Amino acid sequence: MIDSLINYDVELLIFLNNLGTTKWDGFWLFMTNKYSAIPLYILLLFFTYKYYGFKKTIVVLVFIALLIAVSDQTSNLFKYGFKRLRPCHNETIQPLIRLVKASCGGKYSYFSAHAANSMAIAIFFGMLFKKQQRFLLSVLVLWALIVAYSRVYIGVHFPLDILTGVFFGSVYGFLFYTIANLFLKKYIKN
Repeated sequence: MIDSLINYDVELLIFLNNLGTTKWDGFWLFMTNKYSAIPLYILLLFFTYKYYGFKKTIVVLVFIALLIAVSDQTSNLFKYGFKRLRPCHNETIQPLIRLVKASCGGKYSYFSAHAANSMAIAIFFGMLFKKQQRFLLSVLVLWALIVAYSRVYIGVHFPLDILTGVFFGSVYGFLFYTIANLFLKKYIKN
């Protein structure tokens, strides 16, 4: 059963990755670049300060740092536990995919830290601002899914890497939001 799941995953990667064209490569390279989200992060920081004030913003930043650290380290734990080669490092698959960027990244792929971290941030901030910005959660989840898909598009992750990353990011985002929200309500006064 695991072998057939992995085979479907490989086939889906090859199919999705080969849908790409040079016309769209620039967009997906932009979306996969971690620095392209800096304006979004600045906007989220601005909203945090605007709606919660200075002290609570500091607390939120601490929770975000912990969230990213836990999400990232969980991804690394899985990568070095499962040791599934990235598509771009797998000599059997490599000729069948479009590697859009020059560097492939680390050796292992399961699961995507990009997918986990972007979804964790989306869920955390979407929940944090659900009263003030009704549609922000939907917008942030869409952004996170685009970032996640970009990893398949450029040829450095399998779809299962992305789905697992999205799952862990969603769970961690909600968990850290819940803890941060309780902490903010109980210990931090405006």
